[in-house]
Amino acid sequence: MRIRDWPPPERPREKLLARGAASLSDAELLAIFLGSGLRGRDAVATARDLLARHGPLRALLERPPSALAGLPGLGPARVCALAAALELGNRHLAGTLERGDAFSDPGAAGRYFALRLRHHGHEVFAALFLDTRNRAIAFEELFRGTVDSSEVHPREVARRAMAHNAAAVIVGHNHPSGNPEPSAADRAVTARLKQALGLLDVRLLDHFVIGDGPPVSLAARGWV
Repeated sequence: MRIRDWPPPERPREKLLARGAASLSDAELLAIFLGSGLRGRDAVATARDLLARHGPLRALLERPPSALAGLPGLGPARVCALAAALELGNRHLAGTLERGDAFSDPGAAGRYFALRLRHHGHEVFAALFLDTRNRAIAFEELFRGTVDSSEVHPREVARRAMAHNAAAVIVGHNHPSGNPEPSAADRAVTARLKQALGLLDVRLLDHFVIGDGPPVSLAARGWV
């Protein structure tokens, strides 16, 4: 049965319009981009096959475009559409931060760090530098490798904050294992950063740990 023959409430596009994009499964969202499936299969079935063989969704979308283009049901045009959609999401979040919402909407900053760091296969520590109105000035990846007191140097973070004339900083790093639970080392690094930045009258607003699922905010736990 073709998707157009499904009951309207079950069709991905109609469901999206009626209930919002969040109501769709990963396969249904991917099917909207595909538009049509492989011969003898509808777009949703083709999307399910892609996710089963090459997923989950995060792993699939983190493949380079050249690798995606070779998968069944995709191709250059569809891969370009997917890459453009991901970049639109990135720029939307960046625009949110540029308007000064990085502090008034902590979730936006967490999502931004997730988009920038989640795909790395090794630990990366990054900083988002903000002006006096909490608008984003710059985002920099500062350290790579194990995030502990010997690898993250508060002096370097402070130096970059001064170079950007930043009034506040949000930092974050990823856990490639997928477990976003902050470690004792994460808390120790946060305390040292807060102390070093405070000497320069620069506020440390938050430290996000990125893994699978929602980012974990150390500020929300009272550790910043």
